Amino acid sequence: MRIAFYAPLKSPRHPTPSGDRHVARLLIQALESYGHEVELASQLRSRDALGNLTRQQRLKNIGAKIAHRYLRKLKQLPKDKRPDLWLTYHLYYKAPDWIGPIVCRALEIPYVVIEASVANKRADGPWDLSHKAVVDALNLSECAISLNPHDSLCLPPDLRNWSLPPFIIADPITAARENWSQHRRDTAKNYNLDPNKQWLLSIAMMREGDKLASYRVLANALRGLPDLQWQLLIVGDGQARSDVETAFKWASPSKVVFAGERTTQELAHIIPACDIYTWPAINEAFGLAFLEAQAGGLPVIAGNTGGVPAVVTDGETGILTPPGDAIAFAAALRSLLSAPVRRRAMGQAAAEKVKLVHSIENAGRRLDEILAASRKDHIKPGLPLFDYSKNNNAS
Repeated sequence: MRIAFYAPLKSPRHPTPSGDRHVARLLIQALESYGHEVELASQLRSRDALGNLTRQQRLKNIGAKIAHRYLRKLKQLPKDKRPDLWLTYHLYYKAPDWIGPIVCRALEIPYVVIEASVANKRADGPWDLSHKAVVDALNLSECAISLNPHDSLCLPPDLRNWSLPPFIIADPITAARENWSQHRRDTAKNYNLDPNKQWLLSIAMMREGDKLASYRVLANALRGLPDLQWQLLIVGDGQARSDVETAFKWASPSKVVFAGERTTQELAHIIPACDIYTWPAINEAFGLAFLEAQAGGLPVIAGNTGGVPAVVTDGETGILTPPGDAIAFAAALRSLLSAPVRRRAMGQAAAEKVKLVHSIENAGRRLDEILAASRKDHIKPGLPLFDYSKNNNAS
């Protein structure tokens, strides 16, 4: 199948790393692994973070121009070279799709969204124009696909919604597990860690807002564990690095080590060398780093928020605590730091679950099935399918 792919929040080719960019790239790889031809239809970033009506109108106009230019290009091609389906990733009121609905109506092809939500309380407010664009897109869509089960609460109840477990390419990490002892020696040398202590690992960007809040919860939790033998390795960087370092100023440099930003290959070696993955995950969508850590055989301690329970099974592959509760988080850390047998059993269960449920192979198969059904059952665009007037007010 030929698929026109679009990510209005952040293009998979955007220069700045992020979870959104990473997921977009993974989706394309999963589709291509099943033989689909994926074309990036546009790199327009439609994000309006401040609710600026002028910006929204300008983006709408730009989107329309891009759509018509794209259609002119397609109509010069034979029909068998045009897209069979349009796929938009991450659709919500701050980043609507101004392009896909125009193209789908003109070509009469299915419109499918991955990770979408409706926020009716944004109607008649600063994001009203963008909100209406999301409603229009979902009114047109054949179905929605949710990586995060929590997102289903923000969709129209009559919209067909398929689940897709979050997924990663785990091969480099699982391969590194085979030689974890060498990687542990290398990690100890590279970051001045004591191999006789238990290593905690956190991987996250350093920016204002929820990320910084999560770092502060982690710092407060660890401050309550002075009697245990642990070291924390933090992988990540960003504009809020000085604030993150301030949160851990009570700890000695040997206790909390800042590794900065690391490459994917470096992370594949670091992850299986550690003992526990820990991240409070305040307002986290689901966090692919949780899956990467579990693929490396690490149990996870995280905040029970958003889509985190979709990737971490409480009591089986990790421990989930109330969001933002540093005391509960410290208790969970203590329970695993004090029980190495339980910690290793959880880590093994985590690795097995990632292989069974969260692999890119499973994702490719699932997407292939969903998109084939969407194309088969395609309803001609332009017909109002749903009544959005009574939807929930999810934000």
